[in-house]
Amino acid sequence: MQTVKMVVTGPFSAGKTAFIRSVSEIDVVSTERKISTEAERIKETTTVAMDFGRITVDDDLVLYLFGTPGQKRFDFMWEILSEGMLGFIVMVDSTRPETFREAKGILQTFRAYAPTPYVVAANKQDIKDAWTVDDLRIALKLDSSIKMLPCVASDRESVKKVLLELLFSILEEMEKK
Repeated sequence: MQTVKMVVTGPFSAGKTAFIRSVSEIDVVSTERKISTEAERIKETTTVAMDFGRITVDDDLVLYLFGTPGQKRFDFMWEILSEGMLGFIVMVDSTRPETFREAKGILQTFRAYAPTPYVVAANKQDIKDAWTVDDLRIALKLDSSIKMLPCVASDRESVKKVLLELLFSILEEMEKK
């Protein structure tokens, strides 16, 4: 059996934990703690170390999903979680343009950790004021060759589409070697 390690990263409150929870076949191993700073009170809890979920694709393939914490003060976990990854997903909150620069910085950080395939998931596309994928691509200054997909992290089918795109990229990369 082959296992594929994928990392789900992105800024604080981008939807990483919801993404993993909506598709994992096991209870997600989570390190959620109550928000301690006033500036981050847009939600009740936050990931402080990692999330972990698993998906069995078939008898021969299992995906391990590792979610990173989004706050900069926990960035020491990013490099640890990136070790051995075969690909990563950068979650972007399509409704919070103030986080786009941070998302771009996180993308560049993970590219520096390992030259693996990646996709960008434009999360919260179900919310009225969400930026379109095309507008997000321009805001993030992403080349048209980079896979950028609409996403609703709480919707299992939407998450599966993002994971499949990354998996196809990983398999394509493995065939080249």
